[in-house]
Amino acid sequence: MAEESGQDKTEDPTGKRLTDSRRKGQVPRSKELNTFVTLMTSSALFFYVGQGMWQDLLAMMKREFRLSREEIFDPATLLIYLKSALADGLSVILPFLVVLIVADLLAAMLLGGWNFTSEAFEIKFSKLNPLTGMKKIIGIQGVVELIKAIIKTILVSIVSWNLFKLYFDDFMGLSRLPLDQAIHHVGDIISFCLVILSATFLLLVMLDAPYQLWNHQRQLKMTKQEVRDEAKDQEGNPEVKGKIRRMQMEAAQRRMMDAVPSADVIVTNPTHFAVALKYDQTGNGAPLLVAKGTDLVAAQIRQLAMASHVPLVAAPSLARALYYSTDLNQEIPRGLFLAVAQVLAYVFQLRASTQYGWNKPVPPTDVQVPDDFKQ
Repeated sequence: MAEESGQDKTEDPTGKRLTDSRRKGQVPRSKELNTFVTLMTSSALFFYVGQGMWQDLLAMMKREFRLSREEIFDPATLLIYLKSALADGLSVILPFLVVLIVADLLAAMLLGGWNFTSEAFEIKFSKLNPLTGMKKIIGIQGVVELIKAIIKTILVSIVSWNLFKLYFDDFMGLSRLPLDQAIHHVGDIISFCLVILSATFLLLVMLDAPYQLWNHQRQLKMTKQEVRDEAKDQEGNPEVKGKIRRMQMEAAQRRMMDAVPSADVIVTNPTHFAVALKYDQTGNGAPLLVAKGTDLVAAQIRQLAMASHVPLVAAPSLARALYYSTDLNQEIPRGLFLAVAQVLAYVFQLRASTQYGWNKPVPPTDVQVPDDFKQ
């Protein structure tokens, strides 16, 4: 009953369901993966180019903040120095910021790929429903986020405490170093600590990324009824398709029956098979099969032929061979030429006897069909 009511989503999402979800902006994302990549990128930049940045910033501070007494009390001069300091500082950190932005964009593509859709920007008032928000907080997603926050807090606390103990003496000794050396030393410590702290998020990423993939797949799961409905939408309702096929078959059968009165002969089984042949004596082609059928259809062909005065010839083996070897409106195969020629010869003799009052010919009784065509 649960399946029929559509409550149990046990089926994997179809290709159409996945495509529709991407169009709506629903792709698996891991905030922890984005954070890890961004932090590792920034820490690597600090580690390799941090010294140059500290030197540039130190040079800027020495250049921009050595002011005379007159310049300090001159608002116009202070504004000029401030603008210059901001420009110099921005030139130092701008490449760093650009790399971080690129890293953040690439990190988002690692899980779920690049996906831009305008539907994600549409205003949906359902998202403003506080009850929906409470369900997210209280539900499984809220519990998962709480667990991740606890793990992050524990990891960062443990690593930070150990780093603090490791570099405690170095921090205490900074006051005894010249300013240039102290800044360089602080830069080295910060770069190393940032690398270690960023690396601690790898454990969280290893847990969160597979979970996000699994959760995305779970959210897109479908009920059996949804799969059937989608199949109907894509391929059409089976009942409608069946009705169309029946209508097509009926139309084809009507066209076939319309060709029976113009046939030259009906080869019969004599009861279970009936095949209508037409031969153009003025052309170079072989006889055509214009109608065929079994049982009830064969009976209809015989009745229509008798009403139209089309001769019927009983040749069971030939009727079966023609029925199985030749499609509608196709020429008979070469292997049956001789057998069909015997039947057509009888038909033309019968037609001439009727026209000129001759004795009626004897129907062929020894029509030979090659073994390859026997059914």
